[in-house]
Amino acid sequence: MQSDTKTISFEPQVDTSTHIVNTDSHKRTNNFKSVLLSSPGQIWKSRLSWRIAAAVFMTILLVQTLIMNFGTLPAFKQRLLNDLRETGRSAVSSIIDPKASFNQTPFTSDQVARMVDTTKIQGIGVYSYQTEFLKSYGAPPSINKINIDNLSQINFVPEENFYETILNASDLKRPYYIVVRMSAGHIQDEIAYYIQDTIKIMLIMSLFVTTVLMIALGRWLLEPMLFMRNNLQAAFKNPEDPQIEDSPFDTRDEIGVAIDLAQKLIHQNADNLTRIKSAAEDKIHKLAYYDTLTGLPNRTLFIQSLSEGARQKQDGTADRFAVITIDLDHFKDINDSMGHNVGDAILRGVAKRLRSAMPESAVVSKSGEDEYMIMMPLSTDLSSSREVAEKVHHVIRTEPFKVFNESFQVRASIGVATFPDDAVDPDQVLKNADIALNRAKEEGRDTIKEYSEDFDRAVQARFQMLRDLRDAMENKQLELYYQPQMDLKSGKVIGAEALLRWFKPDNSKEGGTFISPADFIPVAEQSGLIVPIGEWVMRTACEMAKSWKEEHGYDIRIAINVSAHQFTQSDICAFTQKVIEEIGIDAHKVELEVTESVFMDDIQHTIQTLQNLHAIGVELAIDDFGTGYSSLSYLRQFPIDRLKIDQSFIRNALNNPDDASIARTIIALGRALNLKVIAEGVETIEHEAFLVKEGCDEVQGFRYSRPVPANNFLEFVQNYKDDLKPLEK
Repeated sequence: MQSDTKTISFEPQVDTSTHIVNTDSHKRTNNFKSVLLSSPGQIWKSRLSWRIAAAVFMTILLVQTLIMNFGTLPAFKQRLLNDLRETGRSAVSSIIDPKASFNQTPFTSDQVARMVDTTKIQGIGVYSYQTEFLKSYGAPPSINKINIDNLSQINFVPEENFYETILNASDLKRPYYIVVRMSAGHIQDEIAYYIQDTIKIMLIMSLFVTTVLMIALGRWLLEPMLFMRNNLQAAFKNPEDPQIEDSPFDTRDEIGVAIDLAQKLIHQNADNLTRIKSAAEDKIHKLAYYDTLTGLPNRTLFIQSLSEGARQKQDGTADRFAVITIDLDHFKDINDSMGHNVGDAILRGVAKRLRSAMPESAVVSKSGEDEYMIMMPLSTDLSSSREVAEKVHHVIRTEPFKVFNESFQVRASIGVATFPDDAVDPDQVLKNADIALNRAKEEGRDTIKEYSEDFDRAVQARFQMLRDLRDAMENKQLELYYQPQMDLKSGKVIGAEALLRWFKPDNSKEGGTFISPADFIPVAEQSGLIVPIGEWVMRTACEMAKSWKEEHGYDIRIAINVSAHQFTQSDICAFTQKVIEEIGIDAHKVELEVTESVFMDDIQHTIQTLQNLHAIGVELAIDDFGTGYSSLSYLRQFPIDRLKIDQSFIRNALNNPDDASIARTIIALGRALNLKVIAEGVETIEHEAFLVKEGCDEVQGFRYSRPVPANNFLEFVQNYKDDLKPLEK
């Protein structure tokens, strides 16, 4: 029978993650080995290594040089001289005649001559035991006086290649002193050979010791330093995730401990950087997308949420949601009167109420100083944006906010828009809600306004008005009209109020139309354009009044209206003084008319500004007096010259007892405060008679003249006769 043979192969199951780790570890080990293997080359490429090698080499060489100069070389030289002396002693001793008398030389001339020829001795000097000179042979020695104190005297003169020494009785075994002069030229040669050999040995030893020391230093010091340097470079390149090798050095010595600490610091620094970066990113994200005071999303995050909410689903539809914009009414008054601590507490309280009242699906945002926005999907509970707005309105008004044991009743203006009913673009929906909010504030505040296309058209018309007004300034379409002001007692023209008019050219039959100041003045004030317009009005009016006086002899007061924006956005005092000085008009012939609302915004600033203007010499009048709110305690602090009764009281004074009473009160107040009173809106002789009876000082109105161009005003003054003279009391 045949049996089927099956070949079974076993393949090991490899843990991929472990394999990867092992591979990385293997790579790191190989990298480290390559570093170690190449470290000798790296050591000798190191500037530090060369510095150490040079220092070690020079130190060893210097030490050996000192040893040679002060140790071995003098000893070697002395040994050579000792050998030479011994040679001389032996030669001299061998020819001494033992039978010679102590007072006679023990040598014969022939003996000494043979000795000089066969030895290094060049000459000798013989002295008796009592150091008496007996005789000299050959080259006379330079040592020629001998006594007991210098018996050890020697004389070595390398330049002349001779050496002299004294042999005493103990050296010779005979009672003589013999000075021996010997040739020493070979000594210098041997010293030179010795120095050369020593230097070679010193260099070889220095190189050998330096090499051994550098190998030791490289292994124990430079290799660890290079390892640490490579790791520090890796950490510098990528501090958050440094790819550094594990230390192979023993942590029981100082270098190993230092490297281990450096490794730990690198990892600790990487961990700290990661944590700091993460915390910083969280902080930046919070600062970028959340309000720091309330913790609510800010406008940026709200707009992102709005865009995400407006995305279409897969079926092409999108959720309906309400966009609510909220502005706290007169919140600035709370900040100014109670301080920012109270204001901030109220802002946090409003945020807390709104967040608590809205479901989790709603996005509640703080978009400005005292502004909030809400985006909320419309459901069965709240099916319309109006209902959401009413709930918000109720939440804010339901009860006062208690701060520091005081209660504050907060009101809010609310604008409402619905996506996609009012717009399909998220930005446009928010813009529509803002438009509705502005309409709510314009119509008295503390109310809810839902967006209407009429609002948008009104906004567009306002922007168009602003563009046209800028063009009117550039093209000099603005003009000043003047309305006469009369003195009731004398009947004379004493002044003129400068009134701004705008004739806008067009392609109509009339060539253009007059734009009502009631339409364009608010636009100019909201845009800040009123400041340059007001400066133009002041300069033009003063120039006209100056020309009336100089060219026609009419010295009358010119009254100029000043807006609240000119008080807050410009240095009106400096500009007024500059205009008066440049034009050369009498300051007391310039009257600035300001409304009561200007005074109430910032009392202290107003008082200071009015005092500065009064110091210039201009007159000051409160325009439309009685229509606003004026505290008498403040009024008496203002350097005012004139009160101007609003025309609404004069127009109805004859048939409305309340208006008549108000007019009388203002006239009496002016008299009590020693102020002039001027009434505007005088249209009939009956109005004039009423004011004469009540003691009013000055008047203006259609009873005398409408506002007219400069030429017509001049014509009116020139033609003014007694037929317009006021009635007598």
